[in-house]
Amino acid sequence: MLLPIIMAGGSGSRLWPLSRQLNPKQFLALGDGRLSMLQATIQRLQGLETALPSLICNEEHRFLAAEQLRRLGMEEANILLEPVGRNTAPAIALATLQAVAEGEDPVLLVLAADHLIQDVDSFHAAIETALPLANDGKLVTFGIKPSHPETGYGYIEQGAAASNGGFAVARFVEKPDLATAEDYVASGRFFWNSGMFMFRAGRYLEELGRFRPDILAACRKALEGGAQDMHFTRVDAAAFETCPEDSIDYAVMEKTADAVMVPLNAGWSDVGSWSVLWDMSIKDAGGNVFKGDVLGQSTRNTYVHADSRMVATVGVEDLVVVETPDAVLVAHRDKVQDVKKVVERLKAEGRQEHISHREVHRPWGIYNSIDNGHRYQVKRITVKPGAKLSVQMHHHRAEHWIVVSGTAKVTNRDQTYLVTENQSTYIPIGQVHALENPGVIPLELIEVQSGAYLGEDDIVRFEDKYGRA
Repeated sequence: MLLPIIMAGGSGSRLWPLSRQLNPKQFLALGDGRLSMLQATIQRLQGLETALPSLICNEEHRFLAAEQLRRLGMEEANILLEPVGRNTAPAIALATLQAVAEGEDPVLLVLAADHLIQDVDSFHAAIETALPLANDGKLVTFGIKPSHPETGYGYIEQGAAASNGGFAVARFVEKPDLATAEDYVASGRFFWNSGMFMFRAGRYLEELGRFRPDILAACRKALEGGAQDMHFTRVDAAAFETCPEDSIDYAVMEKTADAVMVPLNAGWSDVGSWSVLWDMSIKDAGGNVFKGDVLGQSTRNTYVHADSRMVATVGVEDLVVVETPDAVLVAHRDKVQDVKKVVERLKAEGRQEHISHREVHRPWGIYNSIDNGHRYQVKRITVKPGAKLSVQMHHHRAEHWIVVSGTAKVTNRDQTYLVTENQSTYIPIGQVHALENPGVIPLELIEVQSGAYLGEDDIVRFEDKYGRA
């Protein structure tokens, strides 16, 4: 049985302003608009004999990942948390060490959470081809049959045919210039490096120990010093921070003598930019892709995503327009790779628009910052049934809560009471308090904050059911 290892790290900065640090592209619905890319990655495994997936993600995304797994009915799936990013070789090592901890040696199917695959049947066929190779001790990578000369991907050169299917890897090559990419595609021997793999857990650990024993030792120490928290596996942060940073390609795949490639022609994309998303989407007669409330007049070959309001375009072509409640991107389709430079400027200027949306996910629900000004901020808060915010206090702000729907159970210093629809309550500065939804429907309320400082770091937690105290 296959054990899927799904890597869900990364920030997806080229898809700003939709993708942000606290809600990157793997957690967004960029395909059919129904499932996130992570959920679609898991769902396309249906029809294969697999165990529950093991997810690797950043510490700050843990509750977002857990909620998306819950919506798929996979609450029991393990989520391995990286305190810092160290690239793919250490991330996969952590998941592999955890997989063999019970004395088994499963075949691992390593996938990225932010890839788009349109032909699921061909994807499954490639996995079936790779399985006997992995069982024979090979380290399998999946090579994407190129549809055009692409300078944004690394390439794999096909070698001799392997005995059980697939091909030996002649070599891995870096991202080429355009002329070189054209030669690669014309030769028919080169494939895009997908970043997807299959191998037995023990074989990966053997090869990693041979070529990068420092990475293996650091990951082993980090996992041994970690702890289980609900369905989260936390590693020892100090130990993992000492781990060298390296990709699985450099650390293992380019050095091992047992690398093989299985070709994959399944409508694959890593959705690395807005132009790629336009290219992969169904277009209207004018070559346009419109998402949300969009009115296009004399518009051609343009991608428009309207998140919170109507967007109209007149007399334009070859543009990308992405609207969110707090930011709007307008870019030429040929320049969308430079969106990352906008994110870098936002960071350098100390702005917040690259970090989170106005809508922010928490383990208990969602809050949406709907207005703010000097010494005040207004949020719309949704608390899931049975959920409870931490017992906390604030040094610099007071809060008014007005219940719109549902019932709130409020702890206000030494008092506990219910607040129902059209009722309100007040939490003074410095007062210990908590908010809970004791009902079976979502609790909706408006929170008005007032004070000298309204940052999210003005929270002192005394007790928290989600381990944040």
